[in-house]
Amino acid sequence: MTGEQRQRLRYMIGDFLSSNVAWFLFNLVRYHLGFVKGHLSLMSFLTSYHVIVGQIVFPLFMMFVYYLSGYYNVPYRKSRLQEFLITLLSAVCNSVMIVVFALLNDMVESQTENFEVIFVLIGMLFVVVYIVRLLITNACTRKIRSGKLQFNALIVGSGASGFAFYQRLHNTINTFGYNVVGFVDLPGENRVKDIALPVFDLNDIVKVCNENDVKEVIVVPTKQSMEQMLSVIDRLYALNVPIKMTPDKNNAFMSRARFSNLYGDPLVDVSGNTMSEGGKNIKRVLDIVVSLIMLVVLSPVYLIVAIMIKLDSKGPVVFRQERVGYHNKRFEILKFRSMVVDAEKENCPQLSSDDDPRITKVGHFLRKYRIDELLQFWNVLKGDMSLVGPRPERQYYIDQIVARKPAYLLVHQVRPGITSMGQVKFGYAKNVDEMLERLDYDLLYIENMSLLNDVKILAYTIKIVVTGKGV
Repeated sequence: MTGEQRQRLRYMIGDFLSSNVAWFLFNLVRYHLGFVKGHLSLMSFLTSYHVIVGQIVFPLFMMFVYYLSGYYNVPYRKSRLQEFLITLLSAVCNSVMIVVFALLNDMVESQTENFEVIFVLIGMLFVVVYIVRLLITNACTRKIRSGKLQFNALIVGSGASGFAFYQRLHNTINTFGYNVVGFVDLPGENRVKDIALPVFDLNDIVKVCNENDVKEVIVVPTKQSMEQMLSVIDRLYALNVPIKMTPDKNNAFMSRARFSNLYGDPLVDVSGNTMSEGGKNIKRVLDIVVSLIMLVVLSPVYLIVAIMIKLDSKGPVVFRQERVGYHNKRFEILKFRSMVVDAEKENCPQLSSDDDPRITKVGHFLRKYRIDELLQFWNVLKGDMSLVGPRPERQYYIDQIVARKPAYLLVHQVRPGITSMGQVKFGYAKNVDEMLERLDYDLLYIENMSLLNDVKILAYTIKIVVTGKGV
């Protein structure tokens, strides 16, 4: 188990135990306020079937809400303000749902007393849970500030700006626990002579990050043109680690700045997406629920399509193909077969076109209404894909795209989707040039990821399916 996993487990155990304590204390208060009827003593109430079951069920329910809040996604270097607000919001959500589904029958005629018991529940859940979370966070912060817990970082820029940032980092409270393992030379930059740490070549950065277990790369801009800086950042996308930048007034990324450290330089995340951690978890839960429902509802359609494919041409019903997805993980994407068997001779990848002779008669119909993609709800359920996200590609085409536009590697920071902004706005790509055009839409989606945008894209997709504009 990694240190990050252990820290996450501490929060989860702490939340479960504190939620149990909070619920138990609430039951005590509820009894003494006279909201419990039919029990002659406190002991008979606490040992009753409903209270015992509730003591088990409600904390588990609360844990689900905590998960949806995204609190466990980032176990280290938590913002105190965010921790406070997330805990408060979770307490309110849990309390409202518990009142609606479990405590309505216990309400009395006096609205004042009803609100009183609701605020007691919110207070119990917030105070007890927050105290435990704060204790765990403070213990972690002390370890970071004492140097017992550190996160290896690499500074890209060995000139005066990079060295000055390094010095400022060590002259302030190291709240984020950066352990700088070295610098990376930028093209055309004058290296500071008295740097004590190793200085690496930009071409070796992937090897350096792997060997030093680098958790974060910090780019310190120089007087180079922004075009040159963007070229450098493009080369860093292959690292699959967070890329931060120190902003300045001429920095094109300044508009994306998210201040996370008031003790030092604010850093701009130039590699992540803007969706909140809670939003990411809600998105995943919706993926699971919707895909499970669709697999059940569409099962008769799957059977009919399978029969049609078998009657139309020889070969398997399901077409499997390796794609590259979330965090560069390879997986087999599933589709209903719409082409003849061995459509790609000698295993040489070939993209299809509208009048491609390899597409079967049934295949044209399946593609027109995107029915061939319906099996991918299974990929979504497994976690290989999402309902909405950039379409996954094969490594053969990824290599060609990255050679021309390295920013493509950003799509691997999110789960690929059954449908995407590129798919609804551009459609199927017939060659690498069109893939690059479609990529602009996918990068725009990543930059503006939200549940609302997902709903819009799904609505567009349904319109395309209904109108048969899939080809």
